Amino acid sequence: MVGRDAATTRERHDLIARLGALSADPAVHTLVIEGAGRHLCTGFDLASLEAETDATLLHRMVRIEQMLAMLWRVPMRTCALGRGRITGAGADLFAACDHRLIAPDASLQFPGVRFGLVLGTRRLGARVGADRALRILAGGERVTAEVALAIGLATESLSQPELPDPAPPVVTRETFAALRRALDDGGADRDLAALVRSAARPGLKGRIETYVATLRAERQG
Repeated sequence: MVGRDAATTRERHDLIARLGALSADPAVHTLVIEGAGRHLCTGFDLASLEAETDATLLHRMVRIEQMLAMLWRVPMRTCALGRGRITGAGADLFAACDHRLIAPDASLQFPGVRFGLVLGTRRLGARVGADRALRILAGGERVTAEVALAIGLATESLSQPELPDPAPPVVTRETFAALRRALDDGGADRDLAALVRSAARPGLKGRIETYVATLRAERQG
């Protein structure tokens, strides 16, 4: 499965459909996600922001959370190859995978909190701990590959251009799914509720526009 630098609406629908199809295919034991370009994924596509409304943006956010929740629960091993910038929903996607390989020059950032969005927080906390997740999110930290490996956000360094063909898990897909259920704290509904509460506050489009303007000013400065 290949991601894009920025996730468009069509690509999110495609990802959800492909996750559903792969989950139903007993021949698939490992799902590998990588970017089609230099970056794994640079997050939410803001190219059409002018035409959006609070309602359409909320719908897009919900679809992202649904895709991440599916990825978190699929009955197979998941692996993300983190290269370049891994930002926003891309960073949430990376955190949702079991094996998280990161290139030495890659970095992760979770900017959605800057416009009031709560997305992927529980999953990030499951990887790095609640206290550290809060510091990363509230502080707007850019996490380097070295730090990501040290804190458990990444599991391995991606130093080779090609990923070796992995051996299948020693357990059946049914057992793998059962292990997922046993390890999960049943937080999928809470994840969606937290996202909707944060995104449904009036003025979502305006908050994103302010963020985009601030980001441009930071880059120019």
